[in-house]
Parts: sequence; C-alpha cells; structure tokens
Amino acid sequence: MDLLLKNSLIYAEDAFIEGDILISGGYIAEVAPRISAVPGVRILDLKDLYIFPGFADVHVHLREPGFSYKETIRTGTLAAARGGYTAVCAMPNVSPAPDSPSGLAAQLALIRENAAVRVLPYGAITRNREGKAISDMAGLADKVAAFSDDGSGVQSETVMRAAMVQAKALGKLIVAHCEDDGGAPPGESEWRQLSRDLGLVRETGCAYHACHLSTKESVALIRQAKAEGLDVTCEVTPHHLLLDETMVRDDGRFKMNPPIGSPRDRAALCDALRDGTVDMVATDHAPHSPQEKSLGLAGSQNGVSGLECAFAVLYTGLVETGKIGLPRLIAAMSGAPRARFGLGGGAIRPGAPADIAVFCLNRTYTIDPGEFLSMGKSTPFEGMAVKGRCMITLSGGKLIWKDTKEGIWHA
Repeated sequence: MDLLLKNSLIYAEDAFIEGDILISGGYIAEVAPRISAVPGVRILDLKDLYIFPGFADVHVHLREPGFSYKETIRTGTLAAARGGYTAVCAMPNVSPAPDSPSGLAAQLALIRENAAVRVLPYGAITRNREGKAISDMAGLADKVAAFSDDGSGVQSETVMRAAMVQAKALGKLIVAHCEDDGGAPPGESEWRQLSRDLGLVRETGCAYHACHLSTKESVALIRQAKAEGLDVTCEVTPHHLLLDETMVRDDGRFKMNPPIGSPRDRAALCDALRDGTVDMVATDHAPHSPQEKSLGLAGSQNGVSGLECAFAVLYTGLVETGKIGLPRLIAAMSGAPRARFGLGGGAIRPGAPADIAVFCLNRTYTIDPGEFLSMGKSTPFEGMAVKGRCMITLSGGKLIWKDTKEGIWHA
C-alpha cells in the first residue's frame, strides 16, 4: 500500500525541512512542504517526529548458521529495524565459514527466508577464518559486501598481502579486525597490526576499512593514512565513544573486544568522529546467551547487543551534550556506511528507496534489555536514561517496525 507521511521534520540534503513524503511502490515518490491525500493512500501523521534515512550497520553478528541459540537472522534483523536500521552487513563468525560459495550458501538461504531488513554477508578473508590461506575470494566477490576475518586478526603479513592484492583485483574492501596475537597489551595489539596493514595498503593500493577502533594511536594512524591519500576508512562503536575504563564493572555487560579504553582514547575517538577521521559508527552487535554473559569480566564471552539502543545512547551522550551535531551523527550512521560499502540509499529524495526511520527526539526513557527483540540482552547501557526512540522503520516502503501508544508492534 502507498503511504503518505505527514507533518514531519525531514532530514533531506543535509538539512531539516518541514513537510510530507509520498511513498509508492517501495520508493520515495515526492517530498514537499504539503502533499494532498488521495484515495487509496494510507496516511501516517508524524507531527513532532523526525524522519531520517534508514541507518546502515556494517558490523553486525547475526549468528546464523551455526549459533542460533545466540541470535537468528530473524531476531537480529527485527532488532535492527527497532533501532532504525534498514541495512546491515553480517560478519563471518558463523559455521560453516563463508570462505567459498558453498560455505556461504546456507547463510544466503537463511537471509532470503528470514531477514526483516536488507542483509549483506561478509566473505571470509581466509579459509575457515584460520589466517593460513586466502579464501575463494573470486568465487565470493559478487555475493558479499566485503571480506573480513572479524574476531581474528590476520597474523601473517604474507597472507594479508595476498588477500589485499586479490581484493583490489576484485574491487572489494578488506575489512580488518586488527589484533596482533604476539603478546602486546590490547591497545598496542590493535594499533601495531593496523600500522602493518596500512603499510600493506600503501604497497598494494587495496581499499581498506578498519573495524571498531579503540585507541588514540589508531586514530593517529588513520589520520595520517588519509592525509597520504590512502583508500582507508574506519568505524567506531557506541560503547567506545561513550565509555572508558573508569566506568567498567566486573560484569559481562562490559566484556568486549577490543576492550573499553582510557579516557584519552575515548576523547580521541569522539574528536575523530566529529572531524571525520572516523567515518562511521558501527555497533559490533554481538549477542550471546545469558549464561555466556554471566561470568563476569574474566569468564564472559566478548560482545554486547547494540542495534536497538545505538542511536539513543549516541544522541543523548554526544548530540545532547554538544560533542557532535545531529547531521554528523546521521551521516555516520547512514550516509557514510552506505557510500563506502555500496549499499545504496542513505538519502531522502524522489526516486530513492523508501528506507526510512522515524524518531521521537523528545521522548525520554530508560534502556531496558528486557524490551529487546534481539536474543542477546547484554548491554553496558542498561538503565541509562536516554532520548531518541525509533517509532517507525520502513524498509523498501514496507512497515517493519512501529512503536505505538497501544503497545509494541512488529511485522
């Protein structure tokens, strides 16, 4: 059914305008200060609400196939929709590993059958993500968003060089989890492998994206690489932007990799997001079972759930406090990831896909993991008072999520 969204504040062309949006056939047909209703069009009055382009998260663990006791394609993508996301990239930490077309087949089938929003899977950089030999990158290239061994750093410089050469020939990104297993402290482990990788980018000309930066030194390396003109981007998570080690408790909700850094690291990441050195925000949504997150910092599995609260915690912690502007946050959550990963969309204009998130920015509430649609209920932001609630998410014009006064509804 065609939709007419009335009386909202629309983020279009890098500014907010008051107006209406007509959606027809899954696409935005018209954006104007006032659009008259016509028979057969469903009207949604969105007075005092804000319309953003649907968010995109390039770092999400959907856990299927292989680990459906943690999350499923269905629950993970419904969680994405509840957070305002209309596209996600699924990390390769699944079984079988997506290191060949046959290894990817089961995941693609699950996505086709169960995804509530658009899902693009990653292909593994190496066979079985073991870091020893590169995967069937040529066979995977037209089926995946990019190549990553996320969860593991590629330890061999020779293997990473070969992967970069192949990725460049295929026109695909290498997306790196930077972690040197050589015994360095966590922060140094990250920036040392990042430094190595950037040297290989200089050598090969590969397009490169660094996952979940967490240190001041990593920011400096990316800033220098960009100044040199290297084809490099990076992401940062909400928890690394908003938390530092002084806030960490002996609780599985604070166990993630890379770990939460120092106050100076946090400040450097916020500065880098504001000035564009950090291109985008990605949640690293990594759900686990309650048992796996109940063993404190020492024993719990790494990873937290982030899709459903990312915008609210960032809007409250960064925009409301004046650290960044709202347009910068929207760009980091939508325009930048979509452009870098070739996801399309990211703009509200006639002819664009109707991938839209509608938010109430004045609604104050408390982060309650009990409300999460994700099977993973562990978040360091539990109990945080926030503003910015997703009221409606449309994916391809289809109503996927709606939060109403009568209760919570989802497709």
